[in-house]
Amino acid sequence: MTHHQPTPPHHGTPTADAHDHHHGTGTPDDEADVFEPAGWESRYAGDAPVWSGEPNPQLVAVAAGLGRPGTALDLGCGEGGDVVWLARQGWRVTGADFSANGLARAARHAAEAGVADRVDWWQVDARTFAADGRSFDLVTTHYLHPAAGGMVDVVRRLCDAVAPDGHLLVVGHAPTDEFAAASELRRAAMFDATDLLPALPDDVEVVVAERRPRTVVRDGVRLDIQDAVLVARRAPGRP
Repeated sequence: MTHHQPTPPHHGTPTADAHDHHHGTGTPDDEADVFEPAGWESRYAGDAPVWSGEPNPQLVAVAAGLGRPGTALDLGCGEGGDVVWLARQGWRVTGADFSANGLARAARHAAEAGVADRVDWWQVDARTFAADGRSFDLVTTHYLHPAAGGMVDVVRRLCDAVAPDGHLLVVGHAPTDEFAAASELRRAAMFDATDLLPALPDDVEVVVAERRPRTVVRDGVRLDIQDAVLVARRAPGRP
């Protein structure tokens, strides 16, 4: 799937001095394009990298505590930084995004990293995502921000893809003062982890629902910003 959902994806940390463009909170500049595939197809059409290629730090921190690698789904994978990192750790990964150009970039990066045999690609819009019987030991998405609070519905859909005893990791921009200058439309797409809890079914329990710090560099200045982080676990299946 391509990671294009109603908000820009952020696959890995931005290149130096680039703003976090994670679906719906950053580039493209056009307010409508930020939430639709066309804007991201254009963004990924050139040759210059959009992201650093480094894995998102919240993913690294959470995955390190999950034990033996299994299968993973990264929704809104963009250029594939997180997909490549997971594959290098031994996971079998499906990278999903709503941008064909983003997925093509991600496939090239996976091939260059020597992990193409451990990854699959899925072009899909998070707003209409359906697991359709597929399940994964880890389902993750970073900086996906559908318009007008749409992330609750996306999380509800993602829960269907979490295998028994599997984990869900959702990371987004918390609506903090750092984004005070953002438009009302983009701020409305941000969320706290606790905003997503109504999407969890009875057999998916909360492990973490909090804000966690992350350091970024903007215009040569290091800033500490707050991520919304939700970690949840589906109950084990019956023996």
